[in-house]
Amino acid sequence: MRVAGQIAPWLTWALALPLVVLNGWLLLTAVNYLQPLVNILVIATVLSFLLDYPIKLLQSWGIRRSWAVLGVLLVALSGVTVAGITLVPVILKQVNELVVRLPNWLASGTAQVEALETWAQAHRVNLDLSGLAEQLTTGVSRQLKTLTTQVLGLAVDTVSWVVDLLVTLVLTLYLVLFGERLWAGLFSWFPARLGTLIRQSLHRNFYNYFLGQATIAVILGTVMTLAFVLLQVPLALLFGLIIGVASLVPFGGAVGILVISLLITLQNVWLGLKVFATAFVLGQMNEHLVAPRILGNVVGLNPVWIVLSLLLGAKLAGLLGLLIAVPVAGSIKSVADNLRQPPPRPPEVQPVREQVVV
Repeated sequence: MRVAGQIAPWLTWALALPLVVLNGWLLLTAVNYLQPLVNILVIATVLSFLLDYPIKLLQSWGIRRSWAVLGVLLVALSGVTVAGITLVPVILKQVNELVVRLPNWLASGTAQVEALETWAQAHRVNLDLSGLAEQLTTGVSRQLKTLTTQVLGLAVDTVSWVVDLLVTLVLTLYLVLFGERLWAGLFSWFPARLGTLIRQSLHRNFYNYFLGQATIAVILGTVMTLAFVLLQVPLALLFGLIIGVASLVPFGGAVGILVISLLITLQNVWLGLKVFATAFVLGQMNEHLVAPRILGNVVGLNPVWIVLSLLLGAKLAGLLGLLIAVPVAGSIKSVADNLRQPPPRPPEVQPVREQVVV
């Protein structure tokens, strides 16, 4: 017989679930209303997390924090400037070349599909590919038009984008300088144990995840670019960069490899197969040899939950949601696991025996 005053667990969840859903909907509505300020704040927070560790490393060498902040910011800005001067013009040139070449690649792919269908008919093989070429051409053309529209829209919104970038950089600087006091004040509103768990979990998961994913993306993008150059793949730098950037998101590298291989197959089947085989082998080596040593078990999530968190993040916040979905989900799991454990008991104080002096 249930003691009076106790509530069944299922009834507790049934009462709490509508409140959680309602609060989540209100939070999502507020986030959408405050855009792009929320995106700017999230990006600046992530950047400040990543910049804080080299700053602390310099501080451990005896350098004052103000000088450490200045040095790290100068190195970061110098790297971005050098990359913008050297890589951006080449990448834009290759993007323009891809737009020019794509119609010819589509025509070549259509011709190869028709040749395969002719061969199948000559050998009495039941292979109907009549609609595949048309669907392929229509689909790629539609995506190309969408990409062109987005590029034009980006050109129109350039002024707004520059303003957002400047605000993000300024906010990142202030978070690096004064973020410690800001987060301490915000988390002081939580219960002591919960606030400490949330803060430590977010800091650990975001830093480990982004540092690990960025390292893996740089390694994979560099290796893929070199392999494409050796295979004499057209637009090698652009394709390697696409795979590297896609690797920032879990499973994104595999999707990038598949898309690039299909694009090259439109031009040359054998080259596309070689690219796919090479990229697949390098991707597997990176995933099973390099990634475990760098990432380890960073977020501790089941792959199913990773996929679900990516889908939910993309639905709620687009590209930014894809980037932060996994560390946020890992932080929630870490906090929940710690809350399920009972808090440690304080050590018992042994009574001091009085010594009798004779």
